[in-house]
Amino acid sequence: MFDLIIMLSRYAFIGYIVLFLWQGVVYVAYEQGGNLGNPYRAVSIQRRLIVLMHITAFLILSYNRESHFFDIPTLIFAAVSLVFILLAVKLLDRFYYEGCPLIWTGMLFLMDLSLIMLQRLEPYLAKRQMMWMAIGLAGMSFLPTFFRIIPRFEVFEWAYIIACYGLLLCTRLFGIAKGGSTNWLSFSVGSLDITFQPSEIAKFLFVFYLASVFRKRVEWRQFLTTGILSAGLVFLLVLQKDLGSALIFFMTYMVMLYIATSNEMLMLLGFGAASGAAAVAYKLFSHVRVRVAAWQNPWADIDTGGYQIVNSLFAITTWGMLGSGLTKGMPRSIPVVESDMIFAAICEEFGVLFGMGVIGVFIMLLYRGVRIALDCGRRYYSILAAGVTTMISFQAFVILGGVIKLIPLTGVTLPFVSYGGSSVLVSLMMIGLLQWVCVYCEQQNREAEERELEWLGGGEWDE
Repeated sequence: MFDLIIMLSRYAFIGYIVLFLWQGVVYVAYEQGGNLGNPYRAVSIQRRLIVLMHITAFLILSYNRESHFFDIPTLIFAAVSLVFILLAVKLLDRFYYEGCPLIWTGMLFLMDLSLIMLQRLEPYLAKRQMMWMAIGLAGMSFLPTFFRIIPRFEVFEWAYIIACYGLLLCTRLFGIAKGGSTNWLSFSVGSLDITFQPSEIAKFLFVFYLASVFRKRVEWRQFLTTGILSAGLVFLLVLQKDLGSALIFFMTYMVMLYIATSNEMLMLLGFGAASGAAAVAYKLFSHVRVRVAAWQNPWADIDTGGYQIVNSLFAITTWGMLGSGLTKGMPRSIPVVESDMIFAAICEEFGVLFGMGVIGVFIMLLYRGVRIALDCGRRYYSILAAGVTTMISFQAFVILGGVIKLIPLTGVTLPFVSYGGSSVLVSLMMIGLLQWVCVYCEQQNREAEERELEWLGGGEWDE
């Protein structure tokens, strides 16, 4: 009987994400002058769908087949995490009441999916993930106050790039190897061992650095200085075998450069230099050759280099569009499934259709980030919003493309979904920054409209 419930739940989960995305369309259509429904009701429905998905998933996860009863610790975590999600909604509405609601709902949907999948894979990791999410949300809540205290934070461009180099050099000197990459630092606080990736914090600072430089007219001297410093960061990441982060840093630089200059020749020059550097790196670094070989033909080395990607492809394709059903798959057979390959586990148990819906949620976040960047009247904030959107979106593309064998697999996390404290923390802070820019733009536009109305009113009175 319970197996039948799991089979039927597959349709429920697909229904949840399809309806969730449709409500996003309703909201966007209203902004563009269409009338598919009430946008506020659409956001409310999205929030209810998150709650429904949470309850449905945790009822399945908490059922014990041996005792035919529900597991109490799992139910307690389900209740605590649901309260956490609901409190997050209230907290974000309080501190970012003029922010984009679609960004909040998309982010919370992915966060809830993360807690569900980690509870399925390793309950201990789910609890730690929620702890990092809580820290990230607290940091997001502090951001508006911080930016009010330091309103001219664009003048610290050299501090940002020096901090980036400091973080990566610390990893180079004192880092520990994990997953084949020496990009982690570890320290102990009492009996608690904490490991984190300095490159995640460097991403946040790197966006600030580029926005601070590109807010002004970019001359050749600034272009060369910024290009050399950015290339140095990418080179350090390659030395640490953190190829995914190196690619993300490079693409963020190229996108922000093009937005700031609108110069196609600089783009071609940058990609040409990157192509030459990639060819050199392929010859010099064995780990680059291993990744490319596993991408080209993972079946040739299925026992070692290709084992992870082959198991990922099996997981995604074996159960088809609807998936095996939550708890019915074998996601633990995929190495590092909780971080690098969590999308494969989602597709295995929730289905390929649901996985396509997850990609749709990231596309929704990308669209809203682009709209914020375009609507912002201040150049610095516009470039900042574009940088944050590029960083999150391209990170999602890199890991999703690697999991489905579209590009060589690199060890980065799927934002908001994969397990990883530093990744979740920085991703949340980036979304908080994007929403702060959205709030700033809304306030500036409203003040401009009020001044225009006052001027028009004064002119009519004088007449």
